[in-house]
Amino acid sequence: MFSNEAFNCLMTNHYHLLVETPQANLSRAMKWINVSYAVYFNRKRSRRGHLFQGRFKSILVQTDEYLKQLSRYIHLNPLRVKMVEDLGAYKWSSYPAYIGQAKAPKWLETVFLLGLCGRKRRTALLQYHETAIEAVKNPAKDLVGGFMLGDTAYVDWIKKTFLSACTVGKEIPQLRKLHPRRNIETVIETVCNEYNCNADQILRKGRKKNVARDIAIYLARELTDESGVALGKFFGNITGAGITVRYNHLAGQIAKNRRLRGTVDRIRKRVSSR
Repeated sequence: MFSNEAFNCLMTNHYHLLVETPQANLSRAMKWINVSYAVYFNRKRSRRGHLFQGRFKSILVQTDEYLKQLSRYIHLNPLRVKMVEDLGAYKWSSYPAYIGQAKAPKWLETVFLLGLCGRKRRTALLQYHETAIEAVKNPAKDLVGGFMLGDTAYVDWIKKTFLSACTVGKEIPQLRKLHPRRNIETVIETVCNEYNCNADQILRKGRKKNVARDIAIYLARELTDESGVALGKFFGNITGAGITVRYNHLAGQIAKNRRLRGTVDRIRKRVSSR
């Protein structure tokens, strides 16, 4: 699952990990860890209920300075919430291994990060210790799209390499923040041009098998910043739940119908290019 784990910190109801994954299976790996360990822990302690707080959240991190900043912030957690007075004494963290007070376990990779602090190990350990205890701001404030930490060049590389072929949907909600938003009128106009119809035919509810209307609802939900409730009012005063139902229905049709998928992709590109 993980090729390397660079650092970690266990808190009272959650934990922080920085890992490098050889495959795109992080969600599956985290589910296995959280569920399996929670079941084991509850059985051993004769307890019930959740062990960790909420669902895991992941971010992509650029190496070098961004990685150093994140590691310092995570390692400072126990001190920040006043769980300890000496970070080196907190054994539920990789920090002691990073300053040479504890032997790093085999699964913990420290070489790369310490290498950013100095070429010689002793110098790197000292430099990391001196900089780690400095107050640092929460890296979450610098996230792009809610899940990327890095400079402009890094963010552009991620978008070009991994996101250019992706469409925005409920499976990857973070992508919504990375795509330029469009207004509903542009979506409606583009769909009308494709189907040679007028806006009233799309906006008026009641007509059965109105593919143009379904596509307009689908793309309006995907490409605009409007809420489900706002979209419902726009499309003939239906509910926000009704918008979701139509979206999910068309998503299922798109997955099965190659011709429909091609049409939606063509309209999406036209909307995005305007």
